[in-house]
Amino acid sequence: MTETLHADLLALAQEAARRAGALLRDGRPADLAVAATKSSPIDVVTEMDIAAEKLITGLIADRRPDDGFLGEEGSATEGTSGVRWVIDPLDGTVNYLYGLPTWSVSIAAEQDGETVVGVVAVPMRGETFHAVRGGGARATGAWDGERALAVRAAPPLEQALVSTGFNYVTEVRAHQAEVAHRLIPLLRDIRRGGSAAVDLCDLAAGRLDGYYERGLNAWDVAAGDLIAREAGALTGGRPGERPSRDLTVAGTPGVFEPLQRLLEDFGAWHD
Repeated sequence: MTETLHADLLALAQEAARRAGALLRDGRPADLAVAATKSSPIDVVTEMDIAAEKLITGLIADRRPDDGFLGEEGSATEGTSGVRWVIDPLDGTVNYLYGLPTWSVSIAAEQDGETVVGVVAVPMRGETFHAVRGGGARATGAWDGERALAVRAAPPLEQALVSTGFNYVTEVRAHQAEVAHRLIPLLRDIRRGGSAAVDLCDLAAGRLDGYYERGLNAWDVAAGDLIAREAGALTGGRPGERPSRDLTVAGTPGVFEPLQRLLEDFGAWHD
């Protein structure tokens, strides 16, 4: 019964992510990047964000009217089925605004408080990642068919490629830059992708060795966290804690713990 439910939730999440991704990709005005310094493009992006969330919640509610929702753009209902959908309709808003390809649609399904299904669609890369708890992580893309995902063999920390993100608040960004400044000499390099969901999926796909960020919400990481873990990554927050707004850390076994310790030593979780 549980396997059937999870398969149904996965199929619904995949359909919703595909439709929302197509809406965002095809509905983006061609001249949006040209006017990126004006106020009006932000309004357009917000409208697209809201439209994508309405598409996702509308589709799911039609099929599963008793489910709950938690969405970036305000969807928040408890539901009565024990299933709640955690949705980021457009993760990587600034990338989307500027016409960069690293933005995504992130949809997770929780059952009784545990994430059981995660789907992240990256339309401009032609890739979709998905996972079911206990069933591994898989992806479709430019390669033939579906492929299983597995993290890279853990390198020494000094050879690890790690991604991160920065807050929009100036004071917080300044502190995050100081943390990155201290980390860089201890790593192979740092990347800044602009979408937490995509970073976690790239970790799952072996394109990164680690990832960390402060200030994330549940909808930013719910799907990507499951996908990364099902591909063999370790994820958490501050030592002994789950990912939270204070800190989200993910990495291959062997990279995760030393990275987490350094971030704790450097005070990455506070200003």
